[in-house]
Amino acid sequence: MCAINGFNFKDENLILKMNRATRHRGPDGTGVFFDDKISLGHNRLSIIDLSGAANQPMASGDGNLVVVFNGEIYNFKDLKKELADFYNFKTLSDTEVILAAYQKWGSEAVNKLNGIFAFAIWDKTKRELFLARDHIGVKPLYYFLGGGKFIFSSEIKAILEHDVPKVLNREALNHYLRVLYVPAPLTMFKGIHKFPQAHYGVFQNGELKLTKYWEISDVKYFNRPFKYLAEDVRGEILKSVERQLISDRPIGLYLSGGIDSSVVLDAMSTVRGNIDTFSVGFSLPNKDDEEKFNQDFYLAKRTAAHYGARHHEVLLKEEEIPDFFEKAFFQLDEPIANPTAIPMMKLAGFTKNQKVDVVLGGDGGDELFGGYERYRISRIMSFLPEFFLPEKTDRFARFMFQKDPILREVLQKEFFGGNIAKSFFAENYFQKNPFKTFEELFMSVDRRAWLADESLARTDKMSMFSAVEARVPLLEKNLVEFAARIPRKYKVGAFNTKIILKEAFRGHIPDFLMHQPKRGWFSPAAKWLRNPKINALAQNILSKSYYAETAPIFNWANIDIILKDHVEGRRYNLTILWTIINFQVWAKLYKVKL
Repeated sequence: MCAINGFNFKDENLILKMNRATRHRGPDGTGVFFDDKISLGHNRLSIIDLSGAANQPMASGDGNLVVVFNGEIYNFKDLKKELADFYNFKTLSDTEVILAAYQKWGSEAVNKLNGIFAFAIWDKTKRELFLARDHIGVKPLYYFLGGGKFIFSSEIKAILEHDVPKVLNREALNHYLRVLYVPAPLTMFKGIHKFPQAHYGVFQNGELKLTKYWEISDVKYFNRPFKYLAEDVRGEILKSVERQLISDRPIGLYLSGGIDSSVVLDAMSTVRGNIDTFSVGFSLPNKDDEEKFNQDFYLAKRTAAHYGARHHEVLLKEEEIPDFFEKAFFQLDEPIANPTAIPMMKLAGFTKNQKVDVVLGGDGGDELFGGYERYRISRIMSFLPEFFLPEKTDRFARFMFQKDPILREVLQKEFFGGNIAKSFFAENYFQKNPFKTFEELFMSVDRRAWLADESLARTDKMSMFSAVEARVPLLEKNLVEFAARIPRKYKVGAFNTKIILKEAFRGHIPDFLMHQPKRGWFSPAAKWLRNPKINALAQNILSKSYYAETAPIFNWANIDIILKDHVEGRRYNLTILWTIINFQVWAKLYKVKL
């Protein structure tokens, strides 16, 4: 896991600046490559082949190709055997396998890769730059294209080392206020884009041509008895987890106390012993509140004990929160209105201090197997005749969008975007439905949008701030394709969620986990805002005088009332307050202009 940087001209000072801006992602080494039409930079977090021979940028054996790569290729040993007669390997790294695969198969190489990745390959002969991002969008990649310049990086902050305008993307702001993150390909910076998941791109002669190389488009449902299909699910998860345990550095597990991370722990335990698990909890002045917000934290401890794992716990204290505001919001690169970013940053730092460099997590289980309550409620709605049901995008919006009244309350009229977000999602996510039911499409949209651009982005930024590589075995490409073929009736019903996943691991994970309510991982941010010190900080941030550039966007008098109502318990307003706090701090830190 690393940072990659580059642009289409030669400038040693600029590429070094980009490397410095992303050094936290790769503290084990840094390198650069120059040609007359390219500058490439890399910061290395050594995970596979710790020797200097695996440093990047890395050139192919003939010297024609140069790669910078962030991620892990889980099937690199199999590919290496397949390529053994074609390429003379000099390292034990997966990076060199990417070079060999591209040299043999060209753009088709991405279809051979099983992993999480973002990489760029410079072809000296063709004067061509090839870029690719993994199937699910686990590894981040951003780019700027304009004024004859093409600039790319693992993080936006490195792109901003160039003379790139720091101008607010107003469309992105509208989407953010609706869904609490910025959906791809947009970012909150005008002119800077997310490189789309499951795409490769070729930059040549000043143009970037993007090609989608993977999608789930033709679903052939399994026609197997439930019992046998559940056994297959367990088998697929065991294989995925085993593949992702490859590492030359210590591996642990983020254990939340929920089903998904516990399933990953169970699968890990079939392969190896001496497992280290990590959890974060909350220290609060009111012990009843502390009990409420730490239910999954306590479950994680019980689950770790069940497996004999070495369990490591860290508590986030309320008085620490102000110290994280600027640090976390800056590291995110653009606003993501989820307070769990702060405990995630705390957990990653704690994990690194325990000498663990790689962690597995349970991300994706809900989207693949129907875990969210919104899927169950939607399933109940589906019993109604089609005539009574809202159109697909409207139905999605009812669950996922912030509503008009609260947005009108906090925004000045000229900044209220109306139906911009609904039109965006309709065009980008609801044109096709390869599934038989709306709930399956809903899960698919969540995986492609919220999961990639909010959850996985947040996990990557918070873990890589401490140079901890986060892996997601439940989102391995093969498992995603497998799960798409499981009929809805085996995933979610009117009274049940995650049906087949629970059945697959019944008798394996502890019984006490099977009957827990779906809490999700949430933080006591609503309580934090009632802490006098944090409240004073929030009042300052949520004021017209905090940052002159953003002053025209919001109705500050209404926001002041909303904050007071929340603090005094008259009205729960955490979501909109945290959304604006995050945006305000981000805009000021990055000196964003309207």
